[in-house]
Amino acid sequence: MTAIATHLADTVTLNNGVKMPWLGLGVWRVEEGPTVEQSVAAAIANGYRSIDTAAVYGNEAGVGKAVRESGVKREELFITTKVWNADQGYDSTLRAYEASLERLGLDYVDLYLVHWPVKGKYRETWKALVKLYEDKRVRAIGVSNHHIHHLNDIIEDTGVVPAVNQVEFHPLLTQKPLLAYCNEKGIRMEAWSPLMQGNNLDHPTLVSLAQKYNKTPAQIVIRWDLQNGVVTIPKSTKEARIKENANVFDFELSAEDMQAIDAINENRRFGSDPDNFNF
Repeated sequence: MTAIATHLADTVTLNNGVKMPWLGLGVWRVEEGPTVEQSVAAAIANGYRSIDTAAVYGNEAGVGKAVRESGVKREELFITTKVWNADQGYDSTLRAYEASLERLGLDYVDLYLVHWPVKGKYRETWKALVKLYEDKRVRAIGVSNHHIHHLNDIIEDTGVVPAVNQVEFHPLLTQKPLLAYCNEKGIRMEAWSPLMQGNNLDHPTLVSLAQKYNKTPAQIVIRWDLQNGVVTIPKSTKEARIKENANVFDFELSAEDMQAIDAINENRRFGSDPDNFNF
């Protein structure tokens, strides 16, 4: 599936008709206060319209402040946050959503995700998200770090297919079976840690392609994500890097080069495996 994105403002239409930008800013491990506020402000000033945070990141307040002060209309921005594991379960998830809104200082979020499939809880948590969606409190709902069997469970329970599955996805972890499943079900896959948390960007294949296309290895990886049809949210706190990460819409990797990057795969995770996570 080739991304049709040719500009930072380009969007993909989710399975409920809501439009989500192909590229956004992630703020995992970005310090609350001026650091996250400046990162989000820089991203929005440079044309980003999607910001991804989570309750557990501890920086929702800073993200919300930067969003409110950006001068960009709220409806032009796409804000994602997530319910943390300790808050999962039906009633507690509904409360957690209200708490996130309060910290963000926003009336709604565009995408609300179940952060991890907590055993014994994720199915009830998903039912709470369905309730929030049905009550029009959130524009789209999805999950994060869900394997195929988790997705089958929640779809079977509710008949509601997540709009998004945000997972670890990069050249060392290509997740082909999960990507194929999501494509078949109409779930948009989204990559967290797309740049492998800074690891292996010196891989000879990536370095060689960076030279070929006159780009950085990071830009090659982001473009590979997009051409796989995967929404991507690279994190950075530096404005120059935020701009660089978005400079990926003026070239296209050939089918052969896409395959060369696929071949790097080692099924290697830098984060936790959802089936073996210490909840």
